[in-house]
Amino acid sequence: MTQQPYYFIGIGGIGMSSIARFLLQHGCKVGGYDKTPSPITQALEKEGATIVFDQTVEALPKQFQAKETKVIFTPAIPLGHPQKKYFEQQGNSVVKRSVFLGEITKDIPTLAVAGTHGKTTTTAILAHLFSSLDEAFTAFVGGVMNQKNTNLVSTGLDTILVEADEFDRSFLQLSPSIGCITSVDADHLDIYGTEEAVFAAYRDFSNKITQVKIVEKGISLPGLTYSISKKADYYATAVQAKGYGYQFDLHTPKGIYVNTYFSQLGLHNLSNAIAAFAMASQHGLSEEKMVKALAHFEGVDRRLQLKLMSNAHVLIDDYAHHPTEIKAVFDTLEDAFPQEEKCVIFQPHLFSRTQDFMDDFAAVLSLFDRVILLPIYPARELPIAGVTSQALAKKIDPTTPVEVLEKTALEALVKQLPQRIKVVLGAGDVGLELSTLKKKLEQNETI
Repeated sequence: MTQQPYYFIGIGGIGMSSIARFLLQHGCKVGGYDKTPSPITQALEKEGATIVFDQTVEALPKQFQAKETKVIFTPAIPLGHPQKKYFEQQGNSVVKRSVFLGEITKDIPTLAVAGTHGKTTTTAILAHLFSSLDEAFTAFVGGVMNQKNTNLVSTGLDTILVEADEFDRSFLQLSPSIGCITSVDADHLDIYGTEEAVFAAYRDFSNKITQVKIVEKGISLPGLTYSISKKADYYATAVQAKGYGYQFDLHTPKGIYVNTYFSQLGLHNLSNAIAAFAMASQHGLSEEKMVKALAHFEGVDRRLQLKLMSNAHVLIDDYAHHPTEIKAVFDTLEDAFPQEEKCVIFQPHLFSRTQDFMDDFAAVLSLFDRVILLPIYPARELPIAGVTSQALAKKIDPTTPVEVLEKTALEALVKQLPQRIKVVLGAGDVGLELSTLKKKLEQNETI
Protein backbone atom coordinates (compact mmCIF):
# COMPACT_ATOMS: atom_id res chain seq x y z
CA MET A 1 0.00 0.00 0.00
CA THR A 2 1.27 3.42 -0.97
CA GLN A 3 1.05 6.37 1.39
CA GLN A 4 -0.89 8.51 -1.11
CA PRO A 5 -4.17 10.04 0.12
CA TYR A 6 -7.34 7.97 -0.41
CA TYR A 7 -10.80 9.44 -0.94
CA PHE A 8 -13.98 7.33 -0.74
CA ILE A 9 -17.17 8.44 -2.48
CA GLY A 10 -19.84 6.67 -0.45
CA ILE A 11 -17.56 6.07 2.54
CA GLY A 12 -20.47 5.26 4.89
CA GLY A 13 -21.41 2.08 3.05
CA ILE A 14 -20.70 -1.13 4.92
CA GLY A 15 -18.33 -2.43 2.25
CA MET A 16 -16.60 0.89 1.65
CA SER A 17 -16.09 1.62 5.34
CA SER A 18 -14.23 -1.64 6.02
CA ILE A 19 -11.65 -0.76 3.35
CA ALA A 20 -11.36 2.81 4.66
CA ARG A 21 -10.81 1.38 8.14
CA PHE A 22 -8.13 -0.96 6.78
CA LEU A 23 -6.22 1.96 5.22
CA LEU A 24 -6.51 4.01 8.40
CA GLN A 25 -5.03 1.15 10.39
CA HIS A 26 -2.08 1.12 7.99
CA GLY A 27 -1.36 4.80 8.53
CA CYS A 28 -2.90 6.15 5.33
CA LYS A 29 -4.61 9.51 4.99
CA VAL A 30 -8.31 8.79 4.36
CA GLY A 31 -11.20 11.07 3.48
CA GLY A 32 -14.57 10.69 1.88
CA TYR A 33 -18.08 11.80 1.08
CA ASP A 34 -21.39 10.37 2.16
CA LYS A 35 -24.95 11.54 1.84
CA THR A 36 -25.76 11.71 5.55
CA PRO A 37 -23.97 11.14 8.86
CA SER A 38 -24.41 7.70 10.42
CA PRO A 39 -22.91 5.61 13.21
CA ILE A 40 -20.42 4.29 10.64
CA THR A 41 -19.24 7.73 9.51
CA GLN A 42 -19.03 8.89 13.12
CA ALA A 43 -16.85 5.91 13.99
CA LEU A 44 -14.60 6.52 10.97
CA GLU A 45 -14.14 10.16 11.95
CA LYS A 46 -13.05 9.05 15.42
CA GLU A 47 -10.54 6.72 13.76
CA GLY A 48 -9.06 9.59 11.75
CA ALA A 49 -11.05 9.93 8.52
CA THR A 50 -12.08 13.34 7.17
CA ILE A 51 -15.67 13.13 5.93
CA VAL A 52 -17.94 15.64 4.22
CA PHE A 53 -21.68 15.39 3.58
CA ASP A 54 -21.86 17.83 0.68
CA GLN A 55 -21.25 16.38 -2.80
CA THR A 56 -20.11 19.64 -4.38
CA VAL A 57 -16.54 20.08 -5.57
CA GLU A 58 -16.24 23.09 -3.28
CA ALA A 59 -16.79 20.82 -0.27
CA LEU A 60 -13.76 18.64 -1.08
CA PRO A 61 -11.20 18.88 1.74
CA LYS A 62 -8.02 20.55 0.46
CA GLN A 63 -5.74 17.68 1.44
CA PHE A 64 -7.58 15.38 -1.01
CA GLN A 65 -7.90 17.70 -4.01
CA ALA A 66 -4.53 16.85 -5.60
CA LYS A 67 -3.99 14.53 -8.54
CA GLU A 68 -2.13 11.92 -6.47
CA THR A 69 -5.27 11.14 -4.42
CA LYS A 70 -6.59 7.67 -5.22
CA VAL A 71 -10.37 7.67 -5.41
CA ILE A 72 -12.56 4.67 -4.57
CA PHE A 73 -16.28 4.83 -5.31
CA THR A 74 -19.31 2.64 -4.78
CA PRO A 75 -21.58 1.89 -7.76
CA ALA A 76 -24.45 2.92 -5.48
CA ILE A 77 -23.64 6.62 -5.96
CA PRO A 78 -25.65 8.55 -8.58
CA LEU A 79 -24.28 8.88 -12.09
CA GLY A 80 -22.62 12.24 -12.59
CA HIS A 81 -21.59 12.70 -8.96
CA PRO A 82 -19.81 16.10 -8.98
CA GLN A 83 -16.80 15.01 -6.91
CA LYS A 84 -16.28 11.87 -8.99
CA LYS A 85 -16.43 13.93 -12.19
CA TYR A 86 -13.89 16.38 -10.76
CA PHE A 87 -11.38 13.63 -10.04
CA GLU A 88 -11.92 11.94 -13.40
CA GLN A 89 -11.42 15.20 -15.31
CA GLN A 90 -8.28 15.93 -13.28
CA GLY A 91 -6.81 12.53 -14.17
CA ASN A 92 -6.83 10.91 -10.74
CA SER A 93 -6.95 7.14 -10.36
CA VAL A 94 -10.69 6.53 -9.88
CA VAL A 95 -11.75 2.91 -9.31
CA LYS A 96 -14.74 0.98 -8.05
CA ARG A 97 -14.59 -0.54 -4.58
CA SER A 98 -14.45 -4.03 -6.12
CA VAL A 99 -11.42 -3.16 -8.24
CA PHE A 100 -9.57 -1.75 -5.24
CA LEU A 101 -10.44 -4.80 -3.15
CA GLY A 102 -9.04 -6.94 -5.95
CA GLU A 103 -5.81 -4.92 -5.78
CA ILE A 104 -5.54 -5.41 -2.00
CA THR A 105 -6.07 -9.17 -2.18
CA LYS A 106 -4.08 -9.82 -5.36
CA ASP A 107 -0.93 -11.32 -3.83
CA ILE A 108 -2.33 -12.62 -0.52
CA PRO A 109 -4.08 -15.98 0.03
CA THR A 110 -7.78 -15.09 0.02
CA LEU A 111 -10.89 -16.92 1.19
CA ALA A 112 -13.97 -15.43 -0.48
CA VAL A 113 -17.64 -16.08 0.20
CA ALA A 114 -20.15 -15.58 -2.62
CA GLY A 115 -23.89 -16.20 -2.72
CA THR A 116 -27.22 -14.41 -3.02
CA HIS A 117 -27.77 -15.03 0.70
CA GLY A 118 -25.48 -15.79 3.60
CA LYS A 119 -22.30 -13.96 2.54
CA THR A 120 -22.04 -11.69 5.56
CA THR A 121 -22.80 -14.25 8.24
CA THR A 122 -20.54 -16.87 6.64
CA THR A 123 -17.67 -14.38 6.40
CA ALA A 124 -18.25 -13.29 10.01
CA ILE A 125 -18.20 -16.91 11.24
CA LEU A 126 -15.03 -17.48 9.22
CA ALA A 127 -13.44 -14.45 10.89
CA HIS A 128 -14.57 -15.75 14.29
CA LEU A 129 -12.93 -19.13 13.62
CA PHE A 130 -9.64 -17.54 12.50
CA SER A 131 -9.70 -15.19 15.49
CA SER A 132 -10.47 -17.99 17.96
CA LEU A 133 -7.49 -19.95 16.67
CA ASP A 134 -5.16 -16.90 16.86
CA GLU A 135 -4.49 -16.82 13.12
CA ALA A 136 -2.94 -13.79 11.40
CA PHE A 137 -5.68 -12.56 9.04
CA THR A 138 -7.69 -9.59 7.83
CA ALA A 139 -11.45 -9.92 7.31
CA PHE A 140 -13.61 -7.47 5.36
CA VAL A 141 -17.12 -8.23 6.63
CA GLY A 142 -20.32 -6.82 5.12
CA GLY A 143 -21.84 -6.26 8.54
CA VAL A 144 -20.82 -5.34 12.07
CA MET A 145 -19.71 -8.38 14.07
CA ASN A 146 -21.33 -8.20 17.50
CA GLN A 147 -18.25 -9.63 19.24
CA LYS A 148 -15.90 -7.11 17.67
CA ASN A 149 -18.27 -4.15 17.09
CA THR A 150 -16.65 -3.61 13.70
CA ASN A 151 -16.77 -4.76 10.08
CA LEU A 152 -12.99 -5.07 9.84
CA VAL A 153 -11.02 -7.58 11.88
CA SER A 154 -7.27 -7.51 11.29
CA THR A 155 -4.52 -9.36 13.14
CA GLY A 156 -2.13 -9.62 10.19
CA LEU A 157 -1.96 -10.14 6.44
CA ASP A 158 -1.18 -13.84 6.15
CA THR A 159 -4.72 -14.47 4.86
CA ILE A 160 -7.61 -12.27 3.73
CA LEU A 161 -11.26 -13.18 4.31
CA VAL A 162 -13.77 -11.32 2.19
CA GLU A 163 -17.29 -11.27 0.86
CA ALA A 164 -17.53 -11.71 -2.89
CA ASP A 165 -20.41 -9.43 -3.86
CA GLU A 166 -22.34 -10.29 -7.03
CA PHE A 167 -23.78 -6.78 -7.42
CA ASP A 168 -22.38 -5.13 -10.54
CA ARG A 169 -20.34 -8.36 -11.08
CA SER A 170 -17.97 -7.08 -8.40
CA PHE A 171 -16.82 -10.57 -7.38
CA LEU A 172 -15.16 -11.09 -10.76
CA GLN A 173 -12.40 -8.71 -9.61
CA LEU A 174 -11.25 -11.36 -7.11
CA SER A 175 -9.10 -14.46 -7.65
CA PRO A 176 -9.51 -16.28 -4.34
CA SER A 177 -7.48 -19.32 -3.37
CA ILE A 178 -10.52 -20.80 -1.60
CA GLY A 179 -14.00 -19.76 -2.61
CA CYS A 180 -17.46 -20.68 -1.41
CA ILE A 181 -20.88 -20.23 -3.06
CA THR A 182 -23.72 -20.39 -0.53
CA SER A 183 -26.67 -19.87 -2.89
CA VAL A 184 -27.52 -18.80 -6.42
CA ASP A 185 -30.93 -17.11 -6.68
CA ALA A 186 -32.19 -14.48 -9.06
CA ASP A 187 -31.38 -11.00 -7.74
CA HIS A 188 -29.99 -7.71 -9.05
CA LEU A 189 -31.92 -8.27 -12.27
CA ASP A 190 -31.45 -4.56 -12.97
CA ILE A 191 -27.80 -5.52 -13.56
CA TYR A 192 -28.09 -9.04 -14.98
CA GLY A 193 -31.40 -9.03 -16.82
CA THR A 194 -32.11 -12.74 -16.47
CA GLU A 195 -31.69 -15.57 -13.95
CA GLU A 196 -29.48 -17.34 -16.49
CA ALA A 197 -27.11 -14.37 -16.58
CA VAL A 198 -26.91 -14.45 -12.77
CA PHE A 199 -25.87 -18.12 -12.83
CA ALA A 200 -23.34 -17.44 -15.60
CA ALA A 201 -21.68 -14.80 -13.41
CA TYR A 202 -21.42 -17.26 -10.51
CA ARG A 203 -19.91 -19.81 -12.87
CA ASP A 204 -17.35 -17.20 -13.95
CA PHE A 205 -16.58 -16.49 -10.30
CA SER A 206 -16.16 -20.23 -9.64
CA ASN A 207 -13.68 -20.42 -12.49
CA LYS A 208 -11.57 -17.70 -10.86
CA ILE A 209 -11.03 -19.75 -7.68
CA THR A 210 -7.47 -21.03 -7.87
CA GLN A 211 -7.43 -23.89 -5.31
CA VAL A 212 -10.55 -25.17 -3.53
CA LYS A 213 -14.18 -24.60 -4.52
CA ILE A 214 -16.94 -25.20 -1.97
CA VAL A 215 -20.65 -25.07 -2.85
CA GLU A 216 -23.89 -25.78 -1.08
CA LYS A 217 -25.17 -29.23 -2.04
CA GLY A 218 -27.58 -28.87 -4.96
CA ILE A 219 -25.83 -25.97 -6.72
CA SER A 220 -24.81 -27.27 -10.12
CA LEU A 221 -21.21 -26.10 -9.97
CA PRO A 222 -18.15 -28.29 -9.31
CA GLY A 223 -16.52 -28.38 -5.88
CA LEU A 224 -16.66 -29.81 -2.39
CA THR A 225 -20.17 -29.72 -0.98
CA TYR A 226 -21.82 -28.89 2.33
CA SER A 227 -25.38 -29.30 3.63
CA ILE A 228 -27.58 -29.37 6.73
CA SER A 229 -30.07 -31.81 5.21
CA LYS A 230 -28.19 -34.06 2.76
CA LYS A 231 -25.06 -36.16 2.80
CA ALA A 232 -22.17 -34.07 1.50
CA ASP A 233 -18.43 -33.56 2.07
CA TYR A 234 -19.34 -31.46 5.11
CA TYR A 235 -22.81 -31.99 6.59
CA ALA A 236 -24.94 -32.05 9.72
CA THR A 237 -27.13 -34.77 11.18
CA ALA A 238 -29.16 -35.09 14.39
CA VAL A 239 -29.90 -31.35 14.33
CA GLN A 240 -31.98 -30.15 17.26
CA ALA A 241 -32.74 -26.71 18.66
CA LYS A 242 -31.04 -26.05 21.96
CA GLY A 243 -31.07 -22.71 23.75
CA TYR A 244 -30.50 -19.90 21.25
CA GLY A 245 -28.82 -22.26 18.77
CA TYR A 246 -28.46 -25.86 17.61
CA GLN A 247 -26.81 -29.07 18.71
CA PHE A 248 -25.81 -31.42 15.88
CA ASP A 249 -23.32 -33.99 14.66
CA LEU A 250 -20.84 -32.53 12.20
CA HIS A 251 -19.48 -34.84 9.49
CA THR A 252 -16.30 -33.88 7.61
CA PRO A 253 -13.82 -35.79 5.43
CA LYS A 254 -11.63 -36.08 8.55
CA GLY A 255 -14.23 -37.46 10.96
CA ILE A 256 -17.46 -36.95 12.93
CA TYR A 257 -17.82 -34.44 15.77
CA VAL A 258 -20.85 -35.41 17.85
CA ASN A 259 -22.88 -32.94 19.91
CA THR A 260 -21.36 -29.90 18.23
CA TYR A 261 -23.07 -26.67 19.29
CA PHE A 262 -23.61 -23.53 17.19
CA SER A 263 -24.76 -20.47 19.10
CA GLN A 264 -27.21 -18.84 16.65
CA LEU A 265 -30.83 -19.46 15.66
CA GLY A 266 -31.89 -20.13 12.07
CA LEU A 267 -31.15 -23.24 10.06
CA HIS A 268 -29.82 -20.96 7.31
CA ASN A 269 -27.25 -19.70 9.83
CA LEU A 270 -26.30 -23.27 10.71
CA SER A 271 -25.74 -23.84 7.00
CA ASN A 272 -23.53 -20.74 6.91
CA ALA A 273 -21.56 -22.09 9.87
CA ILE A 274 -20.84 -25.37 8.08
CA ALA A 275 -19.76 -23.45 4.96
CA ALA A 276 -17.32 -21.36 7.02
CA PHE A 277 -16.06 -24.47 8.82
CA ALA A 278 -15.42 -26.20 5.47
CA MET A 279 -13.46 -23.21 4.13
CA ALA A 280 -11.32 -22.90 7.26
CA SER A 281 -10.72 -26.67 7.33
CA GLN A 282 -9.55 -26.63 3.73
CA HIS A 283 -7.22 -23.76 4.62
CA GLY A 284 -5.67 -25.98 7.29
CA LEU A 285 -7.19 -24.84 10.59
CA SER A 286 -7.69 -27.42 13.34
CA GLU A 287 -11.17 -28.93 13.14
CA GLU A 288 -11.12 -29.91 16.82
CA LYS A 289 -10.47 -26.32 17.89
CA MET A 290 -13.03 -24.91 15.44
CA VAL A 291 -15.76 -27.20 16.79
CA LYS A 292 -15.29 -25.59 20.21
CA ALA A 293 -15.25 -22.08 18.70
CA LEU A 294 -18.63 -22.53 16.97
CA ALA A 295 -20.30 -22.45 20.39
CA HIS A 296 -19.12 -18.89 21.04
CA PHE A 297 -20.06 -16.98 17.88
CA GLU A 298 -22.13 -13.93 18.87
CA GLY A 299 -23.64 -13.10 15.50
CA VAL A 300 -23.77 -10.08 13.21
CA ASP A 301 -25.62 -6.81 13.68
CA ARG A 302 -29.04 -6.94 11.95
CA ARG A 303 -28.86 -10.69 11.28
CA LEU A 304 -31.65 -12.28 13.36
CA GLN A 305 -30.58 -9.94 16.12
CA LEU A 306 -32.64 -10.18 19.29
CA LYS A 307 -33.17 -6.59 20.46
CA LEU A 308 -35.71 -7.21 23.21
CA MET A 309 -37.30 -10.25 24.82
CA SER A 310 -39.87 -10.01 27.61
CA ASN A 311 -43.26 -11.39 28.52
CA ALA A 312 -44.91 -8.61 26.49
CA HIS A 313 -42.54 -8.06 23.57
CA VAL A 314 -40.02 -9.86 21.39
CA LEU A 315 -38.27 -7.48 18.97
CA ILE A 316 -35.98 -8.94 16.30
CA ASP A 317 -34.00 -7.11 13.63
CA ASP A 318 -32.81 -8.60 10.34
CA TYR A 319 -31.28 -7.31 7.09
CA ALA A 320 -33.51 -9.59 4.94
CA HIS A 321 -34.45 -7.84 1.70
CA HIS A 322 -35.10 -10.74 -0.72
CA PRO A 323 -38.12 -13.09 -0.58
CA THR A 324 -35.91 -16.12 0.13
CA GLU A 325 -34.28 -14.33 3.07
CA ILE A 326 -37.65 -13.25 4.48
CA LYS A 327 -38.86 -16.85 4.26
CA ALA A 328 -35.79 -17.99 6.21
CA VAL A 329 -36.59 -15.47 8.94
CA PHE A 330 -40.23 -16.56 9.06
CA ASP A 331 -39.27 -20.24 9.29
CA THR A 332 -36.89 -19.48 12.16
CA LEU A 333 -39.59 -17.57 14.06
CA GLU A 334 -42.07 -20.39 13.46
CA ASP A 335 -39.61 -22.86 14.96
CA ALA A 336 -38.83 -20.63 17.93
CA PHE A 337 -42.35 -19.30 18.63
CA PRO A 338 -44.75 -21.79 16.99
CA GLN A 339 -47.88 -20.81 18.91
CA GLU A 340 -47.55 -17.02 18.73
CA GLU A 341 -48.73 -14.46 16.19
CA LYS A 342 -46.02 -12.58 14.34
CA CYS A 343 -45.95 -9.04 12.97
CA VAL A 344 -43.46 -8.01 10.28
CA ILE A 345 -42.34 -4.43 9.67
CA PHE A 346 -40.73 -4.41 6.22
CA GLN A 347 -38.94 -1.68 4.30
CA PRO A 348 -38.56 -2.80 0.65
CA HIS A 349 -35.12 -2.08 -0.80
CA LEU A 350 -34.87 -0.80 -4.39
CA PHE A 351 -37.69 -0.14 -6.84
CA SER A 352 -36.23 -2.61 -9.32
CA ARG A 353 -36.06 -5.49 -6.81
CA THR A 354 -39.60 -4.75 -5.63
CA GLN A 355 -40.79 -4.79 -9.23
CA ASP A 356 -38.91 -8.00 -10.11
CA PHE A 357 -40.18 -9.93 -7.06
CA MET A 358 -43.50 -8.22 -6.28
CA ASP A 359 -45.51 -11.46 -6.25
CA ASP A 360 -42.84 -13.34 -4.29
CA PHE A 361 -42.67 -10.59 -1.67
CA ALA A 362 -46.46 -10.61 -1.36
CA ALA A 363 -46.56 -14.39 -0.93
CA VAL A 364 -43.94 -14.58 1.81
CA LEU A 365 -45.21 -11.52 3.69
CA SER A 366 -48.68 -13.08 3.68
CA LEU A 367 -47.32 -15.82 5.97
CA PHE A 368 -47.13 -13.32 8.84
CA ASP A 369 -50.16 -12.45 10.98
CA ARG A 370 -49.78 -8.72 10.41
CA VAL A 371 -47.77 -6.70 7.88
CA ILE A 372 -46.52 -3.11 8.23
CA LEU A 373 -44.90 -1.76 5.06
CA LEU A 374 -42.69 1.31 4.90
CA PRO A 375 -42.06 3.24 1.67
CA ILE A 376 -39.49 1.69 -0.68
CA TYR A 377 -35.91 2.65 0.16
CA PRO A 378 -34.53 3.91 -3.18
CA ALA A 379 -30.75 3.72 -2.54
CA ARG A 380 -29.22 4.36 -5.96
CA GLU A 381 -32.48 4.32 -7.95
CA LEU A 382 -35.13 6.67 -9.22
CA PRO A 383 -38.81 5.72 -8.75
CA ILE A 384 -40.47 3.33 -11.20
CA ALA A 385 -44.07 4.14 -12.14
CA GLY A 386 -46.53 1.89 -10.33
CA VAL A 387 -43.89 0.29 -8.09
CA THR A 388 -44.79 1.33 -4.56
CA SER A 389 -45.37 -0.19 -1.16
CA GLN A 390 -49.06 0.50 -1.68
CA ALA A 391 -48.99 -1.67 -4.83
CA LEU A 392 -47.24 -4.42 -2.87
CA ALA A 393 -49.83 -4.15 -0.08
CA LYS A 394 -52.66 -4.79 -2.54
CA LYS A 395 -51.07 -8.11 -3.55
CA ILE A 396 -50.81 -9.45 0.01
CA ASP A 397 -53.43 -12.03 1.03
CA PRO A 398 -56.63 -10.09 1.87
CA THR A 399 -57.02 -12.10 5.09
CA THR A 400 -53.70 -10.67 6.37
CA PRO A 401 -53.99 -7.20 7.97
CA VAL A 402 -51.61 -4.86 6.14
CA GLU A 403 -50.91 -1.14 6.22
CA VAL A 404 -48.38 1.26 4.70
CA LEU A 405 -46.80 3.81 7.03
CA GLU A 406 -44.08 6.42 7.05
CA LYS A 407 -41.17 5.67 9.38
CA THR A 408 -42.20 8.58 11.58
CA ALA A 409 -45.45 6.77 12.44
CA LEU A 410 -43.72 3.62 13.68
CA GLU A 411 -43.03 4.84 17.20
CA ALA A 412 -46.68 5.48 17.97
CA LEU A 413 -47.83 2.23 16.38
CA VAL A 414 -45.32 -0.29 17.67
CA LYS A 415 -46.40 -0.27 21.31
CA GLN A 416 -50.04 -0.80 20.26
CA LEU A 417 -49.37 -3.91 18.17
CA PRO A 418 -51.06 -6.91 19.83
CA GLN A 419 -48.57 -9.42 18.41
CA ARG A 420 -45.78 -10.21 20.90
CA ILE A 421 -43.37 -11.21 18.11
CA LYS A 422 -42.27 -8.20 16.08
CA VAL A 423 -39.59 -8.45 13.40
CA VAL A 424 -38.11 -5.50 11.50
CA LEU A 425 -36.74 -6.35 8.05
CA GLY A 426 -34.95 -4.46 5.27
CA ALA A 427 -31.58 -3.38 3.88
CA GLY A 428 -32.29 0.36 3.89
CA ASP A 429 -32.24 2.72 6.85
CA VAL A 430 -34.96 1.03 8.89
CA GLY A 431 -32.28 -0.52 11.12
CA LEU A 432 -31.60 2.94 12.54
CA GLU A 433 -35.07 2.90 14.11
CA LEU A 434 -34.48 -0.15 16.30
CA SER A 435 -33.06 1.67 19.34
CA THR A 436 -36.05 4.01 19.44
CA LEU A 437 -38.55 1.19 18.96
CA LYS A 438 -36.91 -0.82 21.73
CA LYS A 439 -37.14 2.14 24.13
CA LYS A 440 -40.82 2.66 23.29
CA LEU A 441 -41.61 -0.98 24.00
CA GLU A 442 -39.66 -0.94 27.25
CA GLN A 443 -41.46 2.26 28.36
CA ASN A 444 -44.78 0.68 27.48
CA GLU A 445 -44.02 -2.23 29.81
CA THR A 446 -43.46 0.08 32.77
CA ILE A 447 -46.71 2.03 32.34
